[in-house]
Amino acid sequence: MKNTDITKDSSGFVALGDFVPSIVQEIRYYSTFNFIGDRVDGYEEPIALATIEAARALKSAAAELFVKGYRIKVFDAYRPARAVRHFVLWGIEDTDIRMKPYFYPDVPKQELFSRGYVAKQSSHSRGSAIDLTLLDMRTGKELDMGSPFDLFSELSHPDNRKGITEEQYENRMLLQNAMTRNGFSPIFCEWWHFMLTDEPYPDTYFEFPVSMSSLRR
Repeated sequence: MKNTDITKDSSGFVALGDFVPSIVQEIRYYSTFNFIGDRVDGYEEPIALATIEAARALKSAAAELFVKGYRIKVFDAYRPARAVRHFVLWGIEDTDIRMKPYFYPDVPKQELFSRGYVAKQSSHSRGSAIDLTLLDMRTGKELDMGSPFDLFSELSHPDNRKGITEEQYENRMLLQNAMTRNGFSPIFCEWWHFMLTDEPYPDTYFEFPVSMSSLRR
């Protein structure tokens, strides 16, 4: 990696569930229901980890949304560099398209990287990116965002108004506005992805596993 470091030092990280007790966690890359169809390398427990700076910002966003009747649901946060390598190797194996109908029905697998849906170097590996949605506390259900998490499609672009309802768009903006007010930035192709604008480790990629034991070392 050019002008970057790789480290196993987890001293600047916390478990989001401990820091922001109101969040719900559904760590998709620990499960097999994700775009590659297998548990992803480096995910040893179904928990979300993040830098302390990102956790503080998320805590503020969660408090703002909680008052409005919503809880944050996290799909992914810190992602080990080895997990990204797993994605890249999966991308090379062009015969494995088991999960195409669910996650990239309209995009050729070979174009997932060039279109920006899957990165060969991920901001998640720097520890301050979070994938999330909102739960309505009245119903206990996720808000309808117009597309599911990790659907690699123009339908998932946050500013896309084609193919989604006004309510779905407003739900996206509810999430986006709360996150941006609390220090996060969105990206163009995923309504669920947010990156801490002033990330503490802009040139460092982390390699320790997603587990509570990683934080105790």
